[in-house]
Amino acid sequence: MFYDFKKIEKKWQKVWLDSHAFAAEISPTRKKYYLLEMFPYPSGKIHMGHVRNYTIGDVASRFKVLEGYNVMHPMGFDAFGQPAENAAIKNKTKPDIWTHKCIKEMEVELKKMGFSYDWEREFSTCDSDYYKWNQWIFLKMFERGLAYKKASAVNWCSSCQTTLANEEVVDGGCWRCHTKVEQKDLEQWYLKITEYKERLLEDLGQLKQWPERVLAMQSNWIGKSSGVDIYFRLKASDKVISVFTTRVDTIFGATYIVLAPEHPLVKELIKGRPEEKEVLHFMDKVSKESKLVRTSSDVKKEGVFTGSYAINPVNNEEVPVWVADYVLMEYGTGAIMAVPTHDQRDFLFAREHKLPMRLVIQPPAVNRQQPTDDMTEAYEGDGIQVNSGQFDGLSNSEGKIKIAEWMEQKEIGKIQTHWRLRDWLISRQRYWGTPIPIIYCPKCGVVPVAYKDLPVELPKDAPFTGDGGSPLGKVKDFIQASCPKCSGPARRETDTMATFFDSSWYFLRFCSPKYNSAAFDVQEAKYWMRVDQYIGGIEHAILHLLYSRFFTKFFQDLKMVDFSEPFEKLLTQGMVLKDGQVMSKSKGNIVDPDSMIKDYGADSLRLFILFAAPPETELEWDQRGLEGAFKFLSRVWRIQENLKDKADGALVRIMHKTIKKVSVDFSEFKFNTAIASLMELTNAIYQLGADKEVFLNLVIMLSPIAPHFSEELWQILGNKESIFKAAWPAYNPKLLIEENVELVIQINGKLRSKLQVPRGISEDELKELVFKDDKLAVWLGSKQPKRFIVVPQKLVNIVV
Repeated sequence: MFYDFKKIEKKWQKVWLDSHAFAAEISPTRKKYYLLEMFPYPSGKIHMGHVRNYTIGDVASRFKVLEGYNVMHPMGFDAFGQPAENAAIKNKTKPDIWTHKCIKEMEVELKKMGFSYDWEREFSTCDSDYYKWNQWIFLKMFERGLAYKKASAVNWCSSCQTTLANEEVVDGGCWRCHTKVEQKDLEQWYLKITEYKERLLEDLGQLKQWPERVLAMQSNWIGKSSGVDIYFRLKASDKVISVFTTRVDTIFGATYIVLAPEHPLVKELIKGRPEEKEVLHFMDKVSKESKLVRTSSDVKKEGVFTGSYAINPVNNEEVPVWVADYVLMEYGTGAIMAVPTHDQRDFLFAREHKLPMRLVIQPPAVNRQQPTDDMTEAYEGDGIQVNSGQFDGLSNSEGKIKIAEWMEQKEIGKIQTHWRLRDWLISRQRYWGTPIPIIYCPKCGVVPVAYKDLPVELPKDAPFTGDGGSPLGKVKDFIQASCPKCSGPARRETDTMATFFDSSWYFLRFCSPKYNSAAFDVQEAKYWMRVDQYIGGIEHAILHLLYSRFFTKFFQDLKMVDFSEPFEKLLTQGMVLKDGQVMSKSKGNIVDPDSMIKDYGADSLRLFILFAAPPETELEWDQRGLEGAFKFLSRVWRIQENLKDKADGALVRIMHKTIKKVSVDFSEFKFNTAIASLMELTNAIYQLGADKEVFLNLVIMLSPIAPHFSEELWQILGNKESIFKAAWPAYNPKLLIEENVELVIQINGKLRSKLQVPRGISEDELKELVFKDDKLAVWLGSKQPKRFIVVPQKLVNIVV
């Protein structure tokens, strides 16, 4: 029989869609399983990254269905964002028209892959029925002081003509278009994520089934540091520069101070000095640089002297005050003490600018102090305090405690905790996003839009010229509004929300997508949440995953959920490569999934994607592997032509071993080794011949991977209902026991042979078999054994 994949796949996709095969409903008597992949931006075409991500999720979802779980597996679209505006300008259309066109195209392609989505739960974040609740959440945060507006230097992308959160700056460029990010002073809206910093850090300990790499990235981004704020008084002034350090044990080695270019004291320090012009020029230069580039260890650090001096409070020494690019206003106090001998960054900077050095931590294995001129790098390890006054001779770990306590007593410092995490900038000067529901009244000031007036909808007639600035600011009917308090004339906020706002809670909306009384139905969420398995890229480790955790804790405070973390398990899948590089249009190495489906079928593509590499690792595209997947399915297809009445006992045992192995592998997302086991079972069937029971079990185990193929075979074999109404096969532990065991045969303790013998063989029978073995005859010669030592089912040691 011919495996006509085109006809079969089209048939079963229609059956699943018409019968609402994967619609999920609450069932209190069944154990639920909520599986979710990070929803896509609607670009119009799915790529191999989508195929891999969603195939991994689909196999896990279908496996859980067969195990008897009540599975929810939804899909939607993260539809707001800059690319749609750019596409609208380029194609002379509107963002909403472009976006919905792309969504329709992607829906078709996702359905062609046979993914088991509950399409009745589908939504797009650009629908007003969704972003109304973005605005509702914003207002709830505003009421609690968690949404606020302030003026500050922000990350600015000149290409996208909008601001970026710190988390959206990648390697100094815009995360979306890679344009070099600049600094710009603007008044913007922020969310006070820092209010949740302790909980965000502590609750990482709950996430036992998240990758360690993701946990480390989030912990580092939150960045809790314990140390001391040290007060350096400016020379001939009563002003103080507060410096934060985690290495107070090195304070006696501080030979200069460095301020961030944005530090409020800088302009005051340089005013009227000869250094003023040079410092101002440097500040302007740094303002155009990304903060991530400024702090990168790979970039040479630059700075200028302010002409001012401060007093080191522990020894009253004068130290010069510098301004440098590697110090950020956002971390600590925006000022650092520099200890070149014990910090590599300071060491390189001091050498470059010929600044003094003093060793204050002596390595424990060194008996004498090393001259600083002989140092080739900073010593950053532990050791003994030297040149540290009354603290000489202490270990530096003890010195940290003693010096910190002494400085607090002398009121020249204070033990403090600082955090790297900063509040989340959500303002965007774009059209295609959620309008921020705020009105500005000349009389009442900043006024939130009334809940009854939500949603504040995007106007349909905004101009798209690409010449910068917010398109909303050019729509008179949108800007003009009435004040909710005094009813007087007022104006609307024209900024929209960062699209990461939309994706920070969408997983909750899937629980009740048509609910219109709140962001989500609390009772529905109580049944379905938490997400049991979440799947997506490592690139979202800080952005989306951190924000989602923040929103969940906020909903917990509103008593809308009774948990603090949204995702139980997290899997971060690897990239798909071709010729060693990530697939991309710019590199010209794209493989179109649609053409692969046309030539080999969706099931073959799914099988190859899963077999080629474990989910967490990179996958190298290989057309031969796809051809091999098709050949394997064709081979399984032909088994139906030669079924026996009763399978050989050896094949039955192989089948039960395969059921056990594949069950464990599927549970642990080891799909490549599961497929290898199914291939071995198929080989055994071709050698020994299968009956209907063995073949049916093979087909069930293949069904999460190749669902159309398996549905068709299941029906051919006489079953009326879908294969996904069947139960996952159970293995018989008794049939896992091998009939034969391998015995190691030793002579005087040295390995001489191995024998396959029947399990439970008697010692006399064993002796007879052993002495008939040709290899042993060579070793024994005419010698007669003195002893015959048997370790059951393991080895025989013959002593001669």
